[in-house]
Amino acid sequence: MIEVVDLHKSFRHFEVLKGINLKVEEGKTLALIGGSGKGKSVLIKIIIGLIKPDRGKVLIDNQDIGRVRGKALKRLKERCGIVFQGGALFDSLTVFENIAFPLREKTRMKASQIRETVLKELARVRLSGAENKYPAEISGGMKKRVALARCLVMNPEIVLFDEPTTGLDPLTGKAIHKLIRECQKSLNFTAIIVTHEIPAIFSMVDRVAMLYEGKIVAEGAPKEIETSKDPVIHQFIHGELEGPITIT
Repeated sequence: MIEVVDLHKSFRHFEVLKGINLKVEEGKTLALIGGSGKGKSVLIKIIIGLIKPDRGKVLIDNQDIGRVRGKALKRLKERCGIVFQGGALFDSLTVFENIAFPLREKTRMKASQIRETVLKELARVRLSGAENKYPAEISGGMKKRVALARCLVMNPEIVLFDEPTTGLDPLTGKAIHKLIRECQKSLNFTAIIVTHEIPAIFSMVDRVAMLYEGKIVAEGAPKEIETSKDPVIHQFIHGELEGPITIT
C-alpha cells in the first residue's frame, strides 16, 4: 500500500503541495487528476523518491521512503517503476537496448536471459518484431509501449504513470489505456496514473483523486467523482468555463 501523509513541497517560495493525504491500496489503480502545472507530476516524483518533500512522508507498506537508507532504500526503490510523460527513451539505443538497459545495469542476468526477458515484454506490449528499430523510427504510440515495457521488465510492484497518453490521438490513447489496464490486471501491480483523459480514464481505474490548490479535494470511486455536485469537481470534470476554478 502507498500512503502519503501531510506532504508539502515548495519551489522558490511557491507552495505546490500544501498537505497532501492520500492512500492507494495494494493491487489497485488510482487516477490522479487536476489542472495542468498544479503538482501532480511533482507528487508522483516524490512518491518514487526522485524529489524530496519539504515535510510530510510517503509510506510504502509502512516504510517511510524518506527515512530508509542504504540497501533498504535501494530495495524499496527497486519495487517501484515510472513511465515518464515523454517516454524518456534513449535515442541512440534500439528498442531492444532501451528495454534491456535496466536489466544490464541492475541485474546479473546472462545475455540469453536478458534477450528472452526483453522479447517477452515486447510481446506483452504487442511490439514483437520492433526490437531493432530506433526511437526515431517508431510512432508516438509505439514509444509509449516501449517505455511501458522498459518499466515492466523489472517486475515492479508499484508503477507510476505520468500522463501516459500525452500527444497521442484519441484512438491510440485509448489503446494505451487498455494496454495499461491489461498489464495491471495480469501483473497485479499498484498503479497511480496522472492524467487529463476525462472521462475516458474512469472506466479503467478503481479510484480517482483530484488535486486542487495543493491539496486532494476529492477521492473516491470513479462514479462518485463523475457525479459529484461539488462546484470545483463538477466544473473540472465537465470542462465548464464558468465556476470557481480560474482559467489561466
